[in-house]
Amino acid sequence: MGTLAVLHASQLVTLTGPNRPRFGKELSELGIIRDGGMLVRDGKVEKVGPSDEIEKNGGGAEIVDASGRVVMPGFVDGHTHLVFAGNRLEDFERRARGETYQQIAKAGGGIWSTVEKTRAASEHDLLAQAKRHAEWFLRCGTTTVEAKSGYGLTVDSELKILRVLRQINLSSCAGDGIRESRIASRPAPGLKRAGGETTLEIVPTFLGAHAVPPEYSADEYVDLVINQMLPRVVSERLAEFCDVFCERGYFDIDQSRKILSAAQRLGLKLRGHVDQLTNSGGAKLMAEMGAATADHLEQTDEQGIAALKKANVQPVLLPGSVYALGSSGYPRAREMIEAGLAVVLATDFNPGSSPTPSVQMILSLACTQMKMSPAQAITASTVNAAYSVTRGHQIGSLEPGKLANFVIFDCEDYRELAYWFGVPQTYAVYVRGDCVLNNSRGQFNLRR
Repeated sequence: MGTLAVLHASQLVTLTGPNRPRFGKELSELGIIRDGGMLVRDGKVEKVGPSDEIEKNGGGAEIVDASGRVVMPGFVDGHTHLVFAGNRLEDFERRARGETYQQIAKAGGGIWSTVEKTRAASEHDLLAQAKRHAEWFLRCGTTTVEAKSGYGLTVDSELKILRVLRQINLSSCAGDGIRESRIASRPAPGLKRAGGETTLEIVPTFLGAHAVPPEYSADEYVDLVINQMLPRVVSERLAEFCDVFCERGYFDIDQSRKILSAAQRLGLKLRGHVDQLTNSGGAKLMAEMGAATADHLEQTDEQGIAALKKANVQPVLLPGSVYALGSSGYPRAREMIEAGLAVVLATDFNPGSSPTPSVQMILSLACTQMKMSPAQAITASTVNAAYSVTRGHQIGSLEPGKLANFVIFDCEDYRELAYWFGVPQTYAVYVRGDCVLNNSRGQFNLRR
């Protein structure tokens, strides 16, 4: 690692602010420096300021000319399902014919079609597909993702998924809190690879309670998750969080509480898929349990919002899944912001209900469908997302001492990221000060 001087950004979006998740008016405070510059030394941000000031202090540094472009923290995607086999093209076509999520699931599609494929896949094959997914995220300007298991639903298959995540990370959960990914895979179309690696930093989550397999009753499966899966996950240090799909037809409030309580006793932090299809009281449960996040929340009412606020639980909103399912019931983002919640945006990348790794697409949906401002959406997908995965002290903003995970976007104004949708604007991606994607050269350059 050497020294970089990033100069002449049209906007250096620093997100400088308090050392905690941002809420209220803070969501709109991006800490923009025009004609901004940043000094990076040994993989960390050393100084930010006007370019002429950075240039004076950057003797001997490698110059990165960001003229006419936006420089900002890499996106932090706080809710993804990175590892799975196959796709769900049949489900996609059936939805286009008017079938609902529930109808498709009852007919053997949905989660179950992916579970069958994932159980049958070898660890090697899952790793190969996950590498490709990781590359997609980097191409979209994302440098850190939270990634869940949940498509195995047996002890061996759930562990298999989490071990794939660990292989991508190449570090154990006992590391320094930031994961490093060095993975070899075939380059995406139009890219040439130098060094044969892809870099993405991953926060692993155990989601064994994604659905109840048909070979078990619900109570039998809950016991399996608690007594066999969770102890293995913890003993092998395969996850930092435990998640559960708390929804009618999946895991009810009591079952979800039982699983989350067991995970908490074993030292895992908590997340939850809640109130996606019905208002089943999942948000209130996450507040009761002191969870880090409550995710989805499409059906959450005023009481659920108030409970999250009282317990300081961060809402993770997933407009991509609403869009992909052809629904119009987006989460009540404006009410959550007005209530003082530190809102997070994420892709919910998965093969069924949100097959996109693009946070830029999520920014567009947040602004057009949930009426968040572009600034609020940027904060929700960077620094707030970093705090939702307990990484806010290291990533999510460009401040001295934090890791130099940043992206150069080929636009002059940060609002263009939400305004132009369907157009990739990623120009270069840096992880810990290393350039891992440079579209100006049309290649990946991974040296870590």
